[in-house]
Amino acid sequence: MRTYLDHNATSPLRPPARAAMLRALDAGGNASSVHAEGRKARALIDSAREKIASALGVLPQMVVFTSGGTEANNLAVGGVLAERLIVSRTEHPSVIETAKARGLPIDWLPVDASGRVSLAELSTILERTAQRTLISVMLVNNETGVIQPVREIVALAGLHNTLVHTDAVQALGKMPVNFGVLGCDLMSISAHKFGGPVGAGALIVRDGLSLSAQMRGGGQELRRRAGTENAAVIAGFGAVVEEEILDLSPLRCRLEAELEASSPDVVIFGRGTERIGNTSCFALPGLSAETMLISFDLDGVAISSGSACSSGKVARSHVLEAMGAVPELAKAALRVSFGWNSTGEDIERFMGAWRRIVERSSPRRALAGLKPGVSGGAIEITMPAAGITS
Repeated sequence: MRTYLDHNATSPLRPPARAAMLRALDAGGNASSVHAEGRKARALIDSAREKIASALGVLPQMVVFTSGGTEANNLAVGGVLAERLIVSRTEHPSVIETAKARGLPIDWLPVDASGRVSLAELSTILERTAQRTLISVMLVNNETGVIQPVREIVALAGLHNTLVHTDAVQALGKMPVNFGVLGCDLMSISAHKFGGPVGAGALIVRDGLSLSAQMRGGGQELRRRAGTENAAVIAGFGAVVEEEILDLSPLRCRLEAELEASSPDVVIFGRGTERIGNTSCFALPGLSAETMLISFDLDGVAISSGSACSSGKVARSHVLEAMGAVPELAKAALRVSFGWNSTGEDIERFMGAWRRIVERSSPRRALAGLKPGVSGGAIEITMPAAGITS
């Protein structure tokens, strides 16, 4: 029996989403066609749009369907009229790479040791620019689960000629999210992070805000995103957004307590600041994340390194580096993320595998100057200066 603890990558499809998708697949039709089959597909999409709009407290016309969070981020950062960008250093690569590709001046917003953006630095940046600016700061970090102060960012932006985009892909379905309460101008969301289908996302666009399409062709999505809508995945998205938001923080707290009891020198990133309830990012000095991931997989446990790249390899985490983690820890980080079907038994199986793997690695850690269960070695000595709490 395998244990799945990688919901931040993709959460298994929830039954209501699966049922809605099967009904939509049976319906067939192109939503742009005027015949009965086309109208049926259009009705499915319109229904899902209304459900998502209701969940987020927005008007249906503010929901622009995309193929997922990456496309939504590309559309937001690449499609808004701006002369300058402000981007936090811990953003998802789909935001960072799109920002670089625009060729505009970029101010990189630093974060503190807990992973929260610096509001003081943001205020300083805003004071010195008179250009039309777009700020992009994610609501919940995909690696650490740290929640960013988006409402405070919006308040600062309101004092200047500044738009705010937030990537809420890791927030929707895991915590209450209301577009109007946050006050931002654009918000990216995705279905498959909380039990919806892969391939369904959306960009929420403030009513009246001009947006240049990045996918060009037909007039779908009010000419903001061309291409035939995928009615089946959109229907699944609409179904899952109506599901109850589960408080998974008890599972995370139990996991972290057991980790610390078993391995007192484990480092938990973002500890001491507000985090989403389903995510824990941690590292054990002297161990390799890549080796650990393989060992867990062989032991029947699926977890992640928050820094996995497209090749399937483990890269050094730019998020943890921005937080001041030393390179050895940034490359050793593991991420456990819970979801709608997670249970306490999952933690028991994870901890059983953890103890076996750490025990097998003890000789290697000792050679690195790090004895199991005892703080020490060069890595631990540099941690206080980085401001990271273990």
